[in-house]
Amino acid sequence: MTFDEQLQEKIDLKTKPIKALGLLEDIAFKIGRIQQSLTPQLINPTIVVFAADHGLAKEGISAYPQEVTFQMVSNFLNEGAAINVFCKQNNIDLKIVDAGVNHNFPLSPILIDAKAGYGTKNLLANQAMSESELNFCFKMGQKIVGDIAKKGTNIIGFGEMGIGNTSSASLLMSVFLDLPIDKCVGNGTGLNAKQLQQKKQTLTAVLDAHPKPKTPQETLMFFGGFEIAQMCAAMLEAYEHNMIILVDGFIASSAFLCANRINPKIINNAIFCHKSDEIGHNLMLRSLEQKAILDLGMRLGEGTGCALAYPIIENAVAFLNNMASFQSANVSNK
Repeated sequence: MTFDEQLQEKIDLKTKPIKALGLLEDIAFKIGRIQQSLTPQLINPTIVVFAADHGLAKEGISAYPQEVTFQMVSNFLNEGAAINVFCKQNNIDLKIVDAGVNHNFPLSPILIDAKAGYGTKNLLANQAMSESELNFCFKMGQKIVGDIAKKGTNIIGFGEMGIGNTSSASLLMSVFLDLPIDKCVGNGTGLNAKQLQQKKQTLTAVLDAHPKPKTPQETLMFFGGFEIAQMCAAMLEAYEHNMIILVDGFIASSAFLCANRINPKIINNAIFCHKSDEIGHNLMLRSLEQKAILDLGMRLGEGTGCALAYPIIENAVAFLNNMASFQSANVSNK
């Protein structure tokens, strides 16, 4: 009997009808398979939130001004944001990465300085970042996860903060999935109909202003953000350490799309935590043939979907490890 068959048999012989625990069974199977264990463990869960500014924000693509990026990062550092509350509630370690915010922050025990610059360039006139900046982002993303892995962490979630980053995510999605921008652009931080139309026109102009990228890395260099590039590299590094990779919403999934193009095997370690209310996220999930754990109408980012899904993942592992089998409980099977 193969390991997969042993794992599936263990799940099927629990005291329940086959598939009666639905998605929980799929999660348990995936985690057991990642760890190649019939009794998997979740160790030192950590969520990393990458933050950076975007030069395109000056073009009115967000309902909020650019300074909200640094203000929200300060809120993270002061433990006042949703992600702080949910991580504390669920005993998850939280790290905040300054990947390229247009601000200098004071030292903090949860802040990682990985600043590639003070925001990307305006995509209407320039590519988002230089090749050296992209290389720096990849190096830092790898180092951040490498350092977390040294602490024994085997499950890691990814979130983000950056005014304008739904635009970058939409551009990446359009390129990777070969979709028109209309299918990739949503309300972001809460645009009205007129602002949404302007956002679509701006992003169409951005695509027209650049040659078609030849590689995933070039796509990031043209259209990404420092936080998205670092997140992509961090996800790839997490796979190298055989971690369970928790993917948040629309922007984190755009980073994952890029990581998946670089190493398709990364899908084997990924759990998609929630379906964002951003219009393009459902198409992203379908393109990856993945189902998200939660659908709560959220579009906050910050890794909040990862933090909220974590207790469900814990329960999936708990039933696999602790629930009686028909035989051990002396219950008649069909």
